[in-house]
Amino acid sequence: MASAFESSLSSSMSGRPTMSAMAPSMADSLPSINFGFDELRDRMAKFTARFDAFIEQGRKRVLEERNQFRMNVAELQEDQRMKKKDIEIIQQKTNMHQQMMSKEEAEKREMQAAITSLSAQRDKNAAARDALKQQIADTQREIEARLAAQRAHAQHMEAQSRFNVPELDFWISNLCLKIEGAGQTDRLKFVYSHIDEKDWEREAWFELCTASRDYDVRHCRPKLEREKVDRVLERVNETRELATLLKGMRELFAEAMKS
Repeated sequence: MASAFESSLSSSMSGRPTMSAMAPSMADSLPSINFGFDELRDRMAKFTARFDAFIEQGRKRVLEERNQFRMNVAELQEDQRMKKKDIEIIQQKTNMHQQMMSKEEAEKREMQAAITSLSAQRDKNAAARDALKQQIADTQREIEARLAAQRAHAQHMEAQSRFNVPELDFWISNLCLKIEGAGQTDRLKFVYSHIDEKDWEREAWFELCTASRDYDVRHCRPKLEREKVDRVLERVNETRELATLLKGMRELFAEAMKS
């Protein structure tokens, strides 16, 4: 800019006569002034370099802080993800624990119900056992009583048979009678023949039960009226004479065959 000014000045002055030629210049008498443009330019260049370095350092610091912030955010996100995963695992374990507790509670209720049922069944079985024991004891006493009665009756029959053997042989031969077993220890079967005039071989029989003190007729062929049989048994049980039974039953059979 100074060179342009100088060139324009020199060109303008070249077209006309110089003042030196005409007269002494006033500017030549003024003192010279130094504005320090070079120093200012140097200072401005240094300031610009420092400013650029400051800006560069600020940019680096901002980049480093941003990278550090991103790293911190990534770490926080990773921590959050891991904690979320831990929470999910804990939740699963909690659910499994609750399910296990529910299952154990259900099993506990089932076991308590089973124990209650078994206790009731045990009490019922104990009551049934006690009742059965009592029944067995009662039955045993009844059996012993019957055995004692049978033994007493057997002894009585044995004592009486010593006196009735000749008489029994007499009635067997005269009444056409034979005595057989009836398949049970307390029964005798008396079989008659020569009752039916049309058929002397036709037989009639009855079974005598001696299980109790009183005689009893259980079965007979041919069939007889129960009332008539009971009347004969009543006389026999009063007199305790076997001959009364043998004659009375033969008479009933003869009467039945005639009718």
